[in-house]
Amino acid sequence: MTHDELIALDHQYVMPTYGRFDVDIDHGQGATLYDAAGKEYIDFTSGIGVCALGHGNQGWIDAIGQQAAKLGHCSNLYYSAPYAKLAQTLCERSSMAAVFFGNSGAEANEGMIKLARKYSFDKYGKGRGTILTLQNSFHGRTITTLTATGQEVFHNYFFPFNAGFRYAQANSMESVEHAAGHDVCAVMLELIQGEGGVLPMDKDFVHDLAVLCAERDWLLLVDEVQTGIGRTGSLFCFQQYGILPDAVSFAKGIAGGLPMGGVLANEKCRNVLGPGSHGSTFGGNPICAAAACSVLEQLNDDLLTAVIEKGDYIRAKLKRKKIPGLGAVRGMGLMLGIEVTGERTNKELAALLAQNGLLILTAGTSLRMLPPLVITKAEIDKGLSILEQTLRG
Repeated sequence: MTHDELIALDHQYVMPTYGRFDVDIDHGQGATLYDAAGKEYIDFTSGIGVCALGHGNQGWIDAIGQQAAKLGHCSNLYYSAPYAKLAQTLCERSSMAAVFFGNSGAEANEGMIKLARKYSFDKYGKGRGTILTLQNSFHGRTITTLTATGQEVFHNYFFPFNAGFRYAQANSMESVEHAAGHDVCAVMLELIQGEGGVLPMDKDFVHDLAVLCAERDWLLLVDEVQTGIGRTGSLFCFQQYGILPDAVSFAKGIAGGLPMGGVLANEKCRNVLGPGSHGSTFGGNPICAAAACSVLEQLNDDLLTAVIEKGDYIRAKLKRKKIPGLGAVRGMGLMLGIEVTGERTNKELAALLAQNGLLILTAGTSLRMLPPLVITKAEIDKGLSILEQTLRG
């Protein structure tokens, strides 16, 4: 199928919900992708933070194939080994107590919201179900997670939105106190606001927030859909903030390219959601779980250390190059945002870079880098060279 034939097929049969770049992707290896005509692209997106092990990872491929030949799906009415092994690994490596498996980040955040409200209802009864989130946050595209998202631009079209959320300013305990009330049961936040512009939370603010939550018996909910699974240089970003949340959502990179998400709960919250209170047809699917086990097996200390080193390497090269139209670099590990300071918008730049062979994301008004965790320095250099040539050209 040619590029034009593919576009025509898409336009005829697919709902137009995505503003796609004029690029088709056919196959890839590592952090390098190729279109149907063989053109090469350096991948600084990893499927929006999904393909943690890059493309064509043989261990991941083998795990999927072996499990598919054995058992593709059964039901959560029965036990199967892959999800149980995955749960053990996640809990042991995160210091959390139990996990619920679903399919996506939005679904994981919905699960955290349900857990928080049920925890409060079981202990305090009705009237204590409000969750505080932060301005500029992003938590998903279901009705509830759109409401939880602290960006007014998302609060449109799909009225009525759900009640039960109030918004506070990031890094301001004064704003949190102003938004507080007797009806609050939890605070939910991203430790790095991804879609909002790759904006890390101040560590003192996070610590003070954790203390406040403990004092008032609010659950501290951390959305690690984008920051989790090694993206920032530790399995979960909260491990670098010195806190242990009550619940943590994860998705994106966990299964390396297959749809999976979930919620980790601490000991206090491990039994809040009992039989019949929550569920997911495909949650813990054996093939996805086997893929996730392969991801975590390969995501060892050496690779996590390399994530930090590669992030530092990118920062140092960008600082040294002083590329016109780009400003400060923010983020942790391989979750980086670059301020756009020139006349062209970040979206215009991303489209131009794609034409020139570099796939990169946007967030807020910045460019966003979420490359595969296994990206090589050669691929990094090639991608940064395209970036520099495009902006200097």
